[in-house]
Amino acid sequence: MSAAAALIRMSGITKTYGSGQAAFQALKGIDLTIEAGDFVAIMGPSGSGKSTAMNILGCLDTPTSGSYEFEGVKVEQLTRNERALLRRNYLGFVFQGFNLLARTTALENVELPLIYRGDPLVQRHAAARAALEQVGLAGWEHHTPAELSGGQQQRVAIARAIVTRPHVLLADEPTGNLDTHTSQEIMDLIGALNREQGITVLMVTHEPDMAAYAKRVVRFVDGRVNSDRRNGEDA
Repeated sequence: MSAAAALIRMSGITKTYGSGQAAFQALKGIDLTIEAGDFVAIMGPSGSGKSTAMNILGCLDTPTSGSYEFEGVKVEQLTRNERALLRRNYLGFVFQGFNLLARTTALENVELPLIYRGDPLVQRHAAARAALEQVGLAGWEHHTPAELSGGQQQRVAIARAIVTRPHVLLADEPTGNLDTHTSQEIMDLIGALNREQGITVLMVTHEPDMAAYAKRVVRFVDGRVNSDRRNGEDA
């Protein structure tokens, strides 16, 4: 990828669910460009289209029309299996609900993406331990989610998301289930991953305090981009 090329480029993206009189247009022509190393907070009221856009960005859904390019590859032209490979090798996901396996240790939870990828056991263990250390959980490898606080569980989830060394981290309300202090710790961690590891971060949030950690805030309203500004600029 050339230095001038965008990591992500969405052009005229629409998404319609249903058909006929029951049709609902969730996205109405989204244009969005994201450079490598950016940290973008996506905000907007419920029903604004931000979650639909994140699902398309994460290759969990496909647009009805328009073009989505990831590192110059037209994602909408990929097969289902090719999109799965893109997710597996280039994207990491963090969710509000942690989505950890309950009777599985932190180490085993973090290893999961590497198991799906077919990495050998010794390599998986080493990578998972390194990811847990990176999020401040060295020594907690053999604890199950029930033995961890909410903040620690989200750290495990972040370690699982970064263990594959993704180019992009997609975070959907990553602090939604956490108290204020723990939320700040998690955002400090995500911010450090962006600054120090160069991981591009795309985060959906309802909370202005959390969006303030981002370099850029994109607001969705009624299926369109309503505003797109760098943090620190006047709204």
